[in-house]
This record gives sequence, C-alpha cells and structure tokens, in this order.
Amino acid sequence: MDTGPSAEIVVVGGGVAGLTTAVVLAERGRRVRLWTREPAERTTSAVAGALWWPYRIEPVALARTWALRSLDVYEDLAARPEETGVRMVEGVLGETGPDEVDTWAAARLPGLRAATAREYDGAGLWARLPLIDMSTHLPYLRERLVSAGGVVETRAVRDLAEAEAPVVVNCTGLGARELVPDPSVRPVRGQLVVVENPGIRTWTVSTDPVSGEMAYFFPQPGRLVLGGTAEEDAWSAEPDPAVAEAIVRRCAALRPEIAGARVLRHLVGLRPARDAVRLEREPLADGRLLVHNYGHGGGGVTVAWGCAREAAALASG
Repeated sequence: MDTGPSAEIVVVGGGVAGLTTAVVLAERGRRVRLWTREPAERTTSAVAGALWWPYRIEPVALARTWALRSLDVYEDLAARPEETGVRMVEGVLGETGPDEVDTWAAARLPGLRAATAREYDGAGLWARLPLIDMSTHLPYLRERLVSAGGVVETRAVRDLAEAEAPVVVNCTGLGARELVPDPSVRPVRGQLVVVENPGIRTWTVSTDPVSGEMAYFFPQPGRLVLGGTAEEDAWSAEPDPAVAEAIVRRCAALRPEIAGARVLRHLVGLRPARDAVRLEREPLADGRLLVHNYGHGGGGVTVAWGCAREAAALASG
C-alpha cells in the first residue's frame, strides 16, 4: 500500500495533540481527516490550565526538546492573543531555582530570575511563559486545520483498524488504553475551580514541600483558574466539593483575595499518563502505517508542536 506523500492520513483524536498534528500535516500539503469522538471543547485538553512548562511527562530530556520547539510556536502565536488564545504572562514557579533550568531553558527564556520575597514566600523562579486559553486555542486549531484543507469528522472509534487510510496517526490520549490496547496508559485526575478574577494578573505554581499538595492559579480572560490535584489512577470525572474547597483554601493562602472570589465552574480532567510518551512508527501487516503520539501526561499542551512535527515526520518518512 502506498504510504507516500499523496496518501491520505487519518488522525484519530481531537484534543490538542491530534489537532496540532493534523494542522502540521495539512499545512505540509497532506490530505488529512481528523476523527474525534467529541468536539474539541469537550476533550481533556479543554480542561487544561495550559501554562507552558513540562509537567508530569517522561522522558524528561525529550520532553524538554519538544517543549522548546513548541515554545517557538507559542511565542509567535502570542502576537495575536484574541485569535489564538496564547499570551505571554509573568509569574512564579515555586520551589524552583535558576540552577534547575540553566541546562535547558535559561537561554530561551530571557528574564528568568529568582523570585523576590515579596513575589513568593520561599524559593521560586520568576518567568514569562506562554499561558494558553484553551477555550480559544482549540477552536483556533480546528479552524486552522480546515483552512489548510483538512476535514474534521465527529466519530467514535472502537478499533484503530476502522481507519482504513494508508497512514493513521493515533493521538487518542487515555483512549489508547483500550484502542491500542495499551494498559500502561493511566489517568492522573486533575480538579480545577474557576472563579471570578479579583484583579490578579500574574500566575503562580506552588507545591507544599511536606505534603506534596499543589496550588496554582492562572489568570485567563474573564476568569481565574485555580488548581489543583494529581490523583493517580483515579477515573471519576465528577468534581469533589471537599477537594474544591481545599483548592480554594490553598490558593487563598498564596493570594488572600482569592478567598472571596465567586465560583463560576468546577472542572475535572483526566491526564493521559504513561511511563514515557509513545511517539513512534508501527508498520502494519497489511502495508499501512500507524504512527503513535500519545501518553503526554500533564504536558500535552507544552509539547504539542514539538511532538506534532515529529509525528508528521514519522508519518511522511
């Protein structure tokens, strides 16, 4: 079967990994159909707080390479935030020192410095990073795909063999657990609370050194996103009121004005974790080509463009 440049490609999965991969392929002139079980606005990617930073993703070295390649794209997209949903925003990475980024990110992130005592109570790193509003970014990616000639089809897939195209790209995230099947893919549950923004313009990510509990807040247009949790192998998509209260309490300990903010929404997302991202070619017995691009954990948005370009190269090679 011909899997060359003229062959049609089906990308399975409509989250940020699938959309970005489909965009890269379509903009390189490939005929692309994207199959998605649900609209992008209802995928796990839509729940992401979406600060650019490699979080809960392995292998670390490759993730950093993919992240830096994605950073190039996000910096360009940040010139049109209303259209793309990407802004460059300053904030503090708590419990992080300059020495932890010297070897991979310092040269690409001008302005990195230790946070002052006024900015953060403890060791922290002040940085200006991409912060992505997924409610705008995912529709932007979909429109960009269609503009490049791609087709988006809402379709539930029960077996990757249903995609009879010469080339299939598997970007199904947690769905790969059943579709591949790959039982090593597991959920890491994240719960968020969305509140009215009481005037906060910077973000903060903090981790308690004793309990390991996280607290973070991200100012998005018209709201402030509070988090969060990282519960291994937890499948419930229902918000837990006690967890929500704890999230608000931890965030208010960092910025007291959060305590009185009106709650707008409660969200839950299941991060598709794996011991390592699977990004590789799998030639099939019938001559077709299957490319895997899944298992990004909590770093899917951060590495999206780096992984998409590698997946596109594997699909075309």
